[in-house]
Amino acid sequence: MPLLPSSFLAPPYRLKRWLKPLLAWYFVIIWGSGFIATKIAMQHTSPFTFLSIRFGFGTACLIPIIWLIRPQWPKTAKAFFHVIVAGLLMHAVHLGGSHYSQYLGLSAGITAVLLCAQPVLTALFAARWLNEKLSPYQLIGIVLGLAGVTLIVWHKLSLSGTSIGGFIAVGVALLGVTVGTLYQRYFCADVDLRAAALLQFSATFCTVTPLAFIFETHQVRWSWALCGALLFLVIGASLLAVSAWHYLMREGEATRVSSLIYLTPAFAIVPEYFWFGIEPTLFSAIGIIMTCLGVALVAYRTRVPPAPQKSSPSHASPSPSER
Repeated sequence: MPLLPSSFLAPPYRLKRWLKPLLAWYFVIIWGSGFIATKIAMQHTSPFTFLSIRFGFGTACLIPIIWLIRPQWPKTAKAFFHVIVAGLLMHAVHLGGSHYSQYLGLSAGITAVLLCAQPVLTALFAARWLNEKLSPYQLIGIVLGLAGVTLIVWHKLSLSGTSIGGFIAVGVALLGVTVGTLYQRYFCADVDLRAAALLQFSATFCTVTPLAFIFETHQVRWSWALCGALLFLVIGASLLAVSAWHYLMREGEATRVSSLIYLTPAFAIVPEYFWFGIEPTLFSAIGIIMTCLGVALVAYRTRVPPAPQKSSPSHASPSPSER
């Protein structure tokens, strides 16, 4: 018998309408700040080594939670397979590629711009396979949002020290997060997000740990800054923000939800200023305005007047001859 009530965070996670915007803003703020936390972590260890620590610690945090809550596990082997594939795409492929792109010399600005192309790919995939039609407002919003992100990180854009490997890594990361998000939405729509998180974390840990031993020296310079970044990325980002992301994907259209990615670089400016002393530029301010406008256009819903309801024959008004 579960130690907590079955209704505690239980599917289908129906929240009040006013809580959905809070989840969206939480995701944007945490995911944007996660770029800074990752930058701090990469100063103390290498990418696959850090990811193995991150998801090993995340798995350890989830085990007692799962033991207390006793969520519903996937019912079939195929469901287990789909959950693990989605997790490897979202975590191992996406984070591994994005971390390694900077490790190989690609600047943080170029990495952010390329990863923010996800809403464009999501819109194309969703229109093709999820039958989500894009309005002219959404198309304009997608382009405007991407242009705004480019202005936000304009002062960081640099091709010095880059390599083909860095571009390949960030391309793999972009494809991984786009396909992984849509894959989980399509194949894992009814899976308990808590059980899915444990399966995906453990699968990612088992995947990246051998890569750390094969390709890296697995050396770690432990510090309070690294521990703080680890706690922030595991609890704030991987556990809570990713769950909020998947919940929003279940509740809304893929293109609208993925457009939130455009806002994440804007929320990386403040912690970057306080931690690294990098001051925002005029281009950044203009880019923030453009990005917010772009997201608003993507999320804009045209009001369709309700179709007139036809009266049923049994309730039809009597004709003059019947009166």
